[in-house]
Order: sequence, then C-alpha cells, then structure tokens
Amino acid sequence: MSFDEIEPEISSSDKLDEIDEIRCPMTTPSLSSRHEALLRRVLAAGEPVAPSALEHALQVSRPTINRDLRDLLAAGFLEKRGNGRSTRYLATAAAQATLRALPAGAQVPAGSGGLQWSAAAKPLVEALREPLGTRTAVGYDSGFVSNYIPNQSSLLPPQLASDLYNAGRSQDQQPAGTYAREVLEQLLIDLSWSSSRLEGNNKSLLDTKELFELGQRGGPLDEDTLMLLNHKSAIEFMVDAVPTEGITVPVIVDLQANLMRDLLRDSRDIGSIRRRVVNIDGSVYTPSSIPSLLEETLNAIVDKVRNIRNPVEAAFFLWVNLAYLQPFTDGNKRTSRLSANMPLMLYNCAPLSFLDVERSDYATAMLGVYEQRSVAAAVDLFEFIYRRSIQKYSVLRASLSVPDPIRTKYRQALNELMQFVVFHGRTLDAAFADVQVDAADSAALRLIANTELDQLEQHNCARYNLARGMTQRWIVAGRRR
Repeated sequence: MSFDEIEPEISSSDKLDEIDEIRCPMTTPSLSSRHEALLRRVLAAGEPVAPSALEHALQVSRPTINRDLRDLLAAGFLEKRGNGRSTRYLATAAAQATLRALPAGAQVPAGSGGLQWSAAAKPLVEALREPLGTRTAVGYDSGFVSNYIPNQSSLLPPQLASDLYNAGRSQDQQPAGTYAREVLEQLLIDLSWSSSRLEGNNKSLLDTKELFELGQRGGPLDEDTLMLLNHKSAIEFMVDAVPTEGITVPVIVDLQANLMRDLLRDSRDIGSIRRRVVNIDGSVYTPSSIPSLLEETLNAIVDKVRNIRNPVEAAFFLWVNLAYLQPFTDGNKRTSRLSANMPLMLYNCAPLSFLDVERSDYATAMLGVYEQRSVAAAVDLFEFIYRRSIQKYSVLRASLSVPDPIRTKYRQALNELMQFVVFHGRTLDAAFADVQVDAADSAALRLIANTELDQLEQHNCARYNLARGMTQRWIVAGRRR
C-alpha cells in the first residue's frame, strides 16, 4: 500500500496530556504519597486504628481519609475490623513488605508518587521540561529496533535485569502462566485500574473492585466503565492465550482488539495495523504512518522479544517498543503495558501491575523514548514499579499457599461430594444431605465444591478418584449439579 492510501485522521486518545504536569509539578501531595504516609501511621500504631485518629494525625480531611482507606483496602494493604463508629483498620503483610522496601520516613517528592529520578535520567527529564517549541521535531527511528541484538544488546542495565529476574521469578518448576493465574483475581483489579487511570479514567480502585466482583448493572455503560471491563477481558485473554500460543503478533493484535472494544468509532481500527496518521499531543514526536513499515517492525519486535533470554529485559523491550512504534490507531500505551507481562508470564515471574505511578512520571518516561530514543527515565520508572509489584504479589502468593482450613477439615467430605455429583449424577443439594458438615461451615464448603466442579477437567479428576471418561461425559453434559 502506498502512503497516499492512508486516511489523514488524527487520533485523540494516545495523548500525553500530562505534559502540563511535567512542566508545572503538582504542589499538592499525590495519592501515592498520602497512601504511604497513611500506611506508615497505621503500622506504627501497632493496633487497629480508627479513621478519626488518622484524620487528626495526618491533618487530612475525612473524605480524603475515607477515599484513601477504600483504595488501600481494595489494594489488599489494609484489613477492616468492625463497622460504623467502631470501624478500625490494620496493615496487612503486603503493606508491611512494601513499606520495608522503601527507606523509613522517606520524604516523597510532591507529584512523584515516590519515584525519584536517577542521576542518569535527570538531564533527560530537564530537557523534556523545555517548552515544546524549543524541542526538535523527530520521527520514528527504525534503528531503535534493528540495531538491537537479543542477548548482546540490553535496554535495561544487565545487572538490574538480572537482579529483578532473580527477585521476581518463581522458585518452583510449574507450567507457564501459573504465577499469573494464582494472583489473577488481584491482578485483574490492579492492572485494569492502574492502566486505565494512566489514560485519565476517573473510577477509583474500590469502584473497580466492586465492578469486577458484583458485575455491571443495567443500563448503558459510560466510557470509564467500558475501559475497565475491556482491560479485565484483555488480561483474562492474555493469561489464557500466552502460555499456549506464546508471544505472537496475532496475540498482541487480539489484545488491542479486546482493549478497544466499543471504544472506537471505526471498527476497522480494532485489531488491525494502523492506516491513519497519529499525532501525540504535547510531544514533538511523529510516529511512522507507513502501514507496511508498521507491520514489518511489529513482526521484528516480536521476533526479538521471543529470543531474549531474560524475561525482565524482554518485558522492558516489548513495553518500550510497542509504545514507541504506535502500531495501532488507538490503545497503543494500554497494549504495551499489558504486553509487558507476556514474557514475565511465560517464565513465571511476578506480574507488572503499574500501580503507584503518577501520570506525569509515566509521560516523562515515554517522552524520553519518543523524542530522544533514551530509556534513562523509563528504566527508573520500570524498576520502581516492578519492585513494588514483586513485593505485593510474592506476599499475596505466599498467603495463598497456606492450606485452606475448610478444605483440610472436610477433605473426605469434599471427595464424597464430588463423587455423588459426577459419578452418581446427584444434585449438590442432595449430596450435602449425606455428608457431615457443621452448619457454620456449610456455606464455605458449598462455595469450594462449586469452584471445584467448575474447574474439574480430565487432567485433574484423579484427585477425587474419578475416571477420565466419566468426568468428560459429565462435562459434555453441561456440568450438571
């Protein structure tokens, strides 16, 4: 296709409208700063803390305290005790692990969310604060990909890539994607919310948790809700597809299609290589607009990612290059953030959720790549967010490995329930009538039984002394219970 065939339409979604924040840093404390201060106060108390005590100690309004408490509760950093006037909050193990990774009493710069630029990144950050009219206009540099040689070149400092891999990788040998599946419930909330927030989404972390747990309500969906639901769908697709299909161009294209469903006017722009001109507001960078080059370079990026041995370097390479190439009409940054998890998933490393990052910091990191082909700021941002992700999900995963006391107590009863339903064809209600279960434990065991029946397959039925053929017939019949 010739260049003349491209439709000259400007994309308005992949904007860096955070540039004003880069030029004029915020003077009010960022959410992340308040979250850290609040967590440290709760942890220092050594006992459940009332919201009123936090309001007094932190000199922050009650609505702000309540909003931050909801966010931290949804993120798994706080536990709630009691209700009404007797409500109290405790810091979780995940909060303690995250705070241990930060300097005690650290002064967090306003507007930075805790990220501090390294000496290597500071000259770049200062250059990006110059007025737009003084910066030199640039286009796409194909050498950024073509000059990269897997396992010889490195965008991350090699020692940092090695350290992050050793810190984030699973110590046990399990099938690809196991780590992501084990923390999927929390990852869906964290990554959907944080990625959407970087696009200007106004839903809170608690809103996101409630939406995913309770489902969408009747009536038309607003754009913020659609964006969150699309993220959830895209992450679920990725967790299923990548362990079996690997990192491929079709998987990345399908990921963009999931992310942008019902959000674009022209359905031809969903799940297809860009055939329109895009401009990035607030930047002097203009991506390539030649479809054949976009497709060829996307294939080259994927080929190189598949050959990088260190999955952390591969994640960084994929994240940076997809955003820089802008292969789609819209949703490029979203696609790049989710795609960065693909190499980590294949090697069972902690996922990358992009929590606790400010939009202005993210914009700075992207601008460094766009305008100067420099990853100095992106390296700082990536290390900051991935170390936090490692801390959170390693603690969460460890807590999930503790045996469920209900499962342990009713091990034999659960085995009988599965036999009654699958082998004898009885309903779950009828099966419960023939097993001994304490009334207080009945609801919890019923939930476990339903979950096991939902997840029962030929490859895992032997643990309940069920034959493969019989189990498959029960599945084909619709999992009757």
